[in-house]
Amino acid sequence: MKVSVLTGSVSRQAGGTFDAIRRPVSIMADRYGVSVQILGTLDTDTAADNSSWHPLSPETFKVTGPRNFGLARGMGAALERCQPDLQHVHGLWMYCSLVNYRYYRQRQRPYVISPHGMLDPWAVRNSAWKKRLVGWLFEKKHLVQATCLHALCVSERAAFREFGLKNPVCVIPNGIDLPQRQGYDAPWVEKVEAGKKVLLYLGRLHPKKGLVNLLRAWRQALVDNNRNPDWVLALAGWDQGGHEAELQKLAAELGLEQSVLFLGPQFGIAKQACYENADAFVLPSYSEGLPMTVLEAWAYGLPVMMTPQCNIPDGFANNAAIEVEPTHEKIAMGLTHLFSLTEADRKEMGGRGLSLVQQKFTWEKIAGEMYTVYQWILGGGVPPESIRLSDGQ
Repeated sequence: MKVSVLTGSVSRQAGGTFDAIRRPVSIMADRYGVSVQILGTLDTDTAADNSSWHPLSPETFKVTGPRNFGLARGMGAALERCQPDLQHVHGLWMYCSLVNYRYYRQRQRPYVISPHGMLDPWAVRNSAWKKRLVGWLFEKKHLVQATCLHALCVSERAAFREFGLKNPVCVIPNGIDLPQRQGYDAPWVEKVEAGKKVLLYLGRLHPKKGLVNLLRAWRQALVDNNRNPDWVLALAGWDQGGHEAELQKLAAELGLEQSVLFLGPQFGIAKQACYENADAFVLPSYSEGLPMTVLEAWAYGLPVMMTPQCNIPDGFANNAAIEVEPTHEKIAMGLTHLFSLTEADRKEMGGRGLSLVQQKFTWEKIAGEMYTVYQWILGGGVPPESIRLSDGQ
């Protein structure tokens, strides 16, 4: 089986989708003998992250024009040279979709699209002008012709149907590699007084993550809890579109300089150190596909506070997470709940999250499920369990 994977980025700049793309295809190449071609674009972290794909070797192309469209001359020719049995496109509204759609029209080869949350209602409304333009030009046709769409959760499948798509859909979540604790010092070791507990956010600093509401909720929760001195909020992530400056300004206006830390991007050992030393994790997002950071937090045994829009209802059903709506009032209530938990309570909640990851969210399991989808697309027969052919199936 020969598979081509097309994506906008093959580096850490892809955020959570970096591992969501890299790990399943690496396992499929190693365990099932799939021949995998990776096509992406060059960015400032490509060289540093290339070794993470070993033994695969991505082909990357220089971007011409706006970075968020990713026009990469040469990508189409590379796909044509490979002549794959099947293509898998990750993400939407970018040049790699156009490359794949052109190839499909020429060769009529089957393909899978993983939108990674980009068809959720909030995401569709964001940058609506770009999506209307690109959709009108090619993306809607590209989606309609897909042999199979990949949803990370049931609610994402519902978003596909709401968008008007009737394709078969496989529902397969993201996964995680279970870590080994290394005893790293926290990035905040010299900034946080000994004995204080740390609530960690890790990810992009982007409006959809709900961090404005989190800061307002943090102030309210501190006031409601007599300016609780036991907790610090650590925001670890890379800025997108100047949002970090907006957050820093708001934190100063709210008088939160002593209890909110801006740590900047954290990768590799620094990222692991964040998880190892945090006491809880928060993701107050308006829209997600299925967030890798929540799975990572559970893999480190952390209790989580998140919104339903994070699309991991198993976390609430298994009491591994505190559920909050993405408003500052509801987040403040969730923070008060978190502050009230004992260390034993937090440990038990995080332990339930770890068990959930071990049962449902390992990359080996996810890779095996996607491989059966590829087999079904190319060979026919009975659809695998992950496939839904219509709303009623």
